[in-house]
Amino acid sequence: MYVRLGLVPTIVASSADAAEKVLRTYDHIFASRPHNEACQYLAYGQKNLIFAKYGPYWRNMRKLCTLHLLTNQKINSFQSMRRQQVELMIKSLKNEARNRLVVDVSAKIASLNVDLTCLMVLGKKYMDEDLDKKGFKALVQEVVHLAATPNLGDFFPYLGVIDLQGLTRRLKDLAKVFDKFLEKIIDEHAQSHDQKQSKDFVDTMLDIMQSGEAEFHLDRIHIKAILFDMLVAAMGSSSTAVEWILTELLRHPHVIKKLQKELEEVVGLERMVNESDLEKLKYLDMVVKEGMRLHSVVPLVPHEAMEDCVLDSFNIQKGSRIMINYYAIHRDPNIWPEPDKFLPERFVGSSIDIRGRDFQLLPFGSGRRSCPAMQLAIVNVRLFVAQLVHCFDWELPNGMQPCDLDLDESFGIVTCRENHLMAIPTYRLYE
Repeated sequence: MYVRLGLVPTIVASSADAAEKVLRTYDHIFASRPHNEACQYLAYGQKNLIFAKYGPYWRNMRKLCTLHLLTNQKINSFQSMRRQQVELMIKSLKNEARNRLVVDVSAKIASLNVDLTCLMVLGKKYMDEDLDKKGFKALVQEVVHLAATPNLGDFFPYLGVIDLQGLTRRLKDLAKVFDKFLEKIIDEHAQSHDQKQSKDFVDTMLDIMQSGEAEFHLDRIHIKAILFDMLVAAMGSSSTAVEWILTELLRHPHVIKKLQKELEEVVGLERMVNESDLEKLKYLDMVVKEGMRLHSVVPLVPHEAMEDCVLDSFNIQKGSRIMINYYAIHRDPNIWPEPDKFLPERFVGSSIDIRGRDFQLLPFGSGRRSCPAMQLAIVNVRLFVAQLVHCFDWELPNGMQPCDLDLDESFGIVTCRENHLMAIPTYRLYE
């Protein structure tokens, strides 16, 4: 579909076939990102990995992240830390279960994800007030909201400097807060660098900066841009995916019972789930796939044509914007029978994967601009869902029936629930 957004010609790819052409066949043409006013201010002139223009700088940044920060070895090195933080959440929920309290499940998941992200990336947990009086999570949510708000400067470049919407002023204020926080983090790490036994992502990047082994001049601005990416992206997408999967499980009690049965057979009721158990949990894999299909956490992703080309008889000019409509692809009735229903069994005997190989299911994108933190996100989502379903039975509050649980969505780059997921847990493992 062709539309014109301001001065920007825009093509929307809403089928698996079109997505494959953009992300595989012509990936070398469409691997760039369009101009983004929000990232100009928040990500140091679009120097972050997610929105950087395609070219030598982006390629080297991607290589640095995949080789040093997001390898399987690095992800596995944080396994004990993940377990410790999950155990703390389960312990907290267990105490609330004793008193039959209604729990804000959305807040619990978000808090766990924030703590895990801070520990992996920054080396310690940060309290809300460490960033700003508004609070850490509130500011990140404001970043996500502002980044998703249509900015006239993105579609009429000459209007960007006028700031008719007042967005630039808000973006500059947010950027100052984040920059001060990130500078403080880098300073703390630089001062204690030589004494540390285990190294987080900041330590690793400082090592690379000091050694000069990066294939470009890596400085503090680049480190801050990567940190900004990791904090904002990791804190939103993984927890949102878990939130939607749990929503669907609460709406479909027979599915949660079937998943609990698998967990009992593989894990037993004497202990929590270990990460080594995850590969044996086939029905869990189906539940996660179906949750990610039905609820596209990032429903629209922009690309930019770096040269003129012809795509399915359409002449696409250099500089055109291509939007991949993952929401439409994941609910295409030509691919998915009864696309609006939550049916994990649709993956029985299916080889469809979520890692970017199969274009009918692309929760992490595909091609050069696929999510570099995909493996970490998959581990976290599977682990969180497995633990919450294995350790607890869940009941909706105030006598609410499963079919009455809302599916209202909140506007943003990441599509979260409009209303927090609330439920009553009952501990089900042997004491």
